Amino acid sequence: MSAIRSVWDEPRPADPPVRVWRDWVLVGLVMAGAVIEGFARPDVSGRWLEVATVVVLAPTLLWRRTHPLLMVTIAFVASTVPALILDRELDLASNVFMLVLPYALFRWGSGRAMVLGAALVFAKVGANAALGFLTLSDVGVGALILGAAFSLGLAFRYRAGVRRREREKVVLLERERLARELHDVVGHHVSAVAVRAQAGLAMSRTDPDAAADALRVIEGEATRALAEMRTLVRVLRSDERADEHPDEPDAEGATTELAPGPTIADVERLADTGPPPVEVVLEGDPARVPAAVGAAVHRVAQESVTNARRHARHATRITVRVTVAGKDVRLQVTDDGDAPARPARDGFGLAGMRERAALLGGTLEAGLRTGADTGTGLGPNGEQPAARGWTVEAVLPLSGAPRAPRAGRPA
Repeated sequence: MSAIRSVWDEPRPADPPVRVWRDWVLVGLVMAGAVIEGFARPDVSGRWLEVATVVVLAPTLLWRRTHPLLMVTIAFVASTVPALILDRELDLASNVFMLVLPYALFRWGSGRAMVLGAALVFAKVGANAALGFLTLSDVGVGALILGAAFSLGLAFRYRAGVRRREREKVVLLERERLARELHDVVGHHVSAVAVRAQAGLAMSRTDPDAAADALRVIEGEATRALAEMRTLVRVLRSDERADEHPDEPDAEGATTELAPGPTIADVERLADTGPPPVEVVLEGDPARVPAAVGAAVHRVAQESVTNARRHARHATRITVRVTVAGKDVRLQVTDDGDAPARPARDGFGLAGMRERAALLGGTLEAGLRTGADTGTGLGPNGEQPAARGWTVEAVLPLSGAPRAPRAGRPA
C-alpha cells in the first residue's frame, strides 16, 4: 500500500514548458498527414470521418504538457465516437499521434494523473476488444506499444529529475562556498575589532570607567556580530550538524582567528606563461571593490581559466579583463580556441558561476565568440565570421546587493 500511495502522491514536474513553435509544426504535420492519407487510402470506408477526427483532436498536443490527463481523456474518449459509428477500430495510420499523449502523461503528469490516465487508456483498449473491434493479438500488441510510451515518458521524467537534483546540488554547494568566503572575510575584520576592544579594555588609563564601558560595548557588539554571522553561514549551508553553542567552532572547525579570502587583486595571480598563456588586465580602482564581490570575481575568473585550458582546443591565448567602472565591476574571460561543432549545453560549472553572480545581484553570460568579440569585423561579403573561442562575461554591482528578480522566459 505504501508503494501505491507514493505513486499516487507523486507531484508533477515543476514548470512544464509552454507551447513552442515546434508544437504548432507537429500539429500541422499531423493534420496534413491525415488529409493526405485520406486521399491516398480510398480502400478505407468512412476514411473522411477518421480524417476529421484526427484534425479535431490533433490540437490536444498543444496542451499535452500543461494538462496531460485532460488531453488524454479528451482524445481517447472522443476517438471512441467514430469507432462506434463505423463499428470498427480506426484504421488510418495518422491516429498514431495519440501515442504522444500517454507519453506526455507519464512525463509531465502527477502520480494521480498517471494512474487515472493509464486506467482510462487501458479501459478503452478493453472496451474495443469487448466490442469486437480488436482481436486478442491486437490487444497484446496495443498493450506493448502503450507500455513503451508510458516507459519512455517515465525514463525522460527520471532523467530530468536527476539532472535537476544535480543542478540543485551545485547551487547549494556554491551557496556554501560563498557563505564560507563571506564568513572568512567578515569574520577576519570583526575578530580584529574584538581583539582591539579587548586590548583597549585592558590598557585604558584615562577615565577608566568610561573607556571600560565603551570598550565593553564594542566587544559585545563585535562578538554578537560574529556569532550572528556564523549563524547565517550555518543557515546557508543547511548544516544539520551545527551545534547551538556560538562559542564553539562550527562544523568546519573555524575559529575567531580567520584569514581573509581571495580579493580582486588576486586575479593578477592567474597570469601565466601557459600553455596557453594567460594575460590579466585590471582597469579601474580595485580598492572600490568590496571583499565579497572581489572574492566572487576571483572565483569566476579562476573557474573560467580552468575551463578554457581544459576545453579550448588549439588556444593560443586566454585573456582575463577586469574593469571597475561606475557602479559595477565587469569580468571578461576569452580564449581563441577552436569552437566545437555546436555549443555544448551549460555544464554544472556554469550553473555554479551563475548562482554565485546572482547571489551578489549580478549576471553571467557565456557563449561562442563572434567577429564582434574578436574585432575581426564582417567578412568580405558582409557575412558574420565563424565563431572562434569562448567568452565568459560577468557583471557584478559594487554594492553586492541582490537585485529584484526578472521574469524568466518560458522554457
